[in-house]
Amino acid sequence: MDSAYVDAHEDISTSRDEVQLHSHTFYELIYCHSGSLDYLVGTQRYRLQRGDIVIIPPGISHRPLFLDLLTEPYRRMVLWISCNFAASFSRLFPIFQQKSDHYLVRTAGTQWESLEQYFRATVQEAGQKELGWEAAMAAQTELLCVALSRARANLPPPQSEQRELLDEIMLYIEHHMTEKISLERAAQSFHVSESTISQLFRKRMDISFYHFVTQRRLIAAKNLIQTGASLEQAAADVGFGDYSNFYRAFRREYGITPASYCQLVRQ
Repeated sequence: MDSAYVDAHEDISTSRDEVQLHSHTFYELIYCHSGSLDYLVGTQRYRLQRGDIVIIPPGISHRPLFLDLLTEPYRRMVLWISCNFAASFSRLFPIFQQKSDHYLVRTAGTQWESLEQYFRATVQEAGQKELGWEAAMAAQTELLCVALSRARANLPPPQSEQRELLDEIMLYIEHHMTEKISLERAAQSFHVSESTISQLFRKRMDISFYHFVTQRRLIAAKNLIQTGASLEQAAADVGFGDYSNFYRAFRREYGITPASYCQLVRQ
């Protein structure tokens, strides 16, 4: 993100867009306008609908899923909130205090539908950049966090989608990340063929099984680097057999070396 406080923008994705599994060093709040699709946050998968707000803490892997099945564009407003800005008022807002596996607030048909106005106002300020726009964005974000904390406290958490084989395999990868993960072992664990798993990831994720494993390991390694771990230790702790494999995978996935990333996050 460019701002030291809050960035805001509006995005539109179509069926041809490809968004890979990724994470951020800041909080991301997404307000969904349209586009019936699944969204993966950590190991939870949600079917999005208009009025849904996705709350993504720093370091949590996420991506939209199955964009090729969209019947309408995926339209959303997005807020990026820096950790330093969030920390400055985190004691006031439970949304930044509590660790939770519930990453979605469903506002449609409730009194909290008005949360959309805070996203809209912040996006407009970012686009118009009139006098005092950064202060206005910060103020709108604080108001949003107040209302969102209240909504989260009063609304029942939406249920994630009924778990399927893909979800169970992703959870398996999460729990065995530090070990040797192979297509053969995964197939044996779930009593299916290797081709079944390969085709499942190709069809639903548009990547290979091994590429997904690598993405999860790299995101976990980035989180360790941000907390001060050495590059070699981070690579070993997430299951890379040797540093050279980690180096090549990191540079191929992110376009920079692990050392360059380390310098960026520790500036």
